[in-house]
Amino acid sequence: MQELTSFCILQLGKGVKKRTIIPEPDYRIPIVLLGMSGGFVYTDNLAAAAPFGLLGLLLLVQATRVRFVFDENSLEVKVGDELQDSGENAFVGGKNRWKYSTFVNWELWWPSFPILVYFKETQTKPEGQIHFFPVIFNGEQLYNAMKERCGPSKTSVPK
Repeated sequence: MQELTSFCILQLGKGVKKRTIIPEPDYRIPIVLLGMSGGFVYTDNLAAAAPFGLLGLLLLVQATRVRFVFDENSLEVKVGDELQDSGENAFVGGKNRWKYSTFVNWELWWPSFPILVYFKETQTKPEGQIHFFPVIFNGEQLYNAMKERCGPSKTSVPK
């Protein structure tokens, strides 16, 4: 797990600042989707191969560039090796940064092979905003960071 240890500094009267956590990329989901696409091509089912291949390719590219950055107070989506700002959220507007204190719930589906992370926060909208992201990060590192920074999830699997 990539950690920015320079952020682990002692603040007078406040103790140790939490380290910044950046889960490593994980290419399993894109590879599985591309493999499925190849299987469909092999069986001459191009109608099924195209969407699986395109989604696999998109997630493969995103896994190389998108990062979840867990700093002391917030989760932020950043892009590139330089961890640049990801810009405004295309769906709900605003910055892709949410304070942990606004998280209502979060889940990682499915724990043994995580494919989707969900969280609901009240920073974007007072009644709560739901977010879904494909797990293109190391699932164990992502789970541990979410649990450490946001507290335990309400359930372990969807109902």
